[in-house]
Amino acid sequence: MVTGRPRATVRAVDDVWVSWSGGKDAAAALVAARAAGLRVTGLLSTQTATGAGTPGIPVHGVPHALVAAQADALGLPLHTVTLPVPCSNEEYLAHVRAGLAGADGVSRLVGGDIALADVRAFREAVLEGTGIAGYFPLWGRDTAELAAETIDAGLRAVVVAVDPARVPAGLVGRPFDAAFLAELPAAVDPCGENGEFHTFVTGGPGFAREVPLTITGTVERDGHVQAVPAPRSPDTPG
Repeated sequence: MVTGRPRATVRAVDDVWVSWSGGKDAAAALVAARAAGLRVTGLLSTQTATGAGTPGIPVHGVPHALVAAQADALGLPLHTVTLPVPCSNEEYLAHVRAGLAGADGVSRLVGGDIALADVRAFREAVLEGTGIAGYFPLWGRDTAELAAETIDAGLRAVVVAVDPARVPAGLVGRPFDAAFLAELPAAVDPCGENGEFHTFVTGGPGFAREVPLTITGTVERDGHVQAVPAPRSPDTPG
């Protein structure tokens, strides 16, 4: 049963962007938004300088070039907001709102949030005054069911970061699949909704082609063990 706030009414004519982390929940939200009749016209992503000085997804550590490759495989424009380091909540709001200023005709920003009410409230606060509403098609879903459905639907993803206090570091770099779920400690959410782990999607529904990558090692950063992913030639074995 769906819990929490009711889902927003959508109209088939709505143009929307998806808040894009590169992970499985963002990809599942994109699929759900399209299934609801929404027209996805872009992806909105944030980036910071990683420890190596190259732009990447915060916490995940995925290089921005790989996120751009996802957008290209999805056939969607990627709108990137560069955040300062460190970044206060006030600075985050200002930068993301500035990034949305050019979202002409966009009525909603789709988020992959599932259960954390405080995080959803913050995302909605970011949108205040922009003329854009939040839409959370995964909200209230049972995370075990959602994880299984996502895998069964053919979404392919790699685990790119884990909180080593809750998830064994050895699971970094593994595919997000049934075998991975079976090895998670019992207290860990199957979707990593509490920040236990993060993923990077390489293919599945909506992707015209695979986003090939290889994991070259791991690094400890921002309280997580992160994979070090790099683009890979499609002809090179993974």
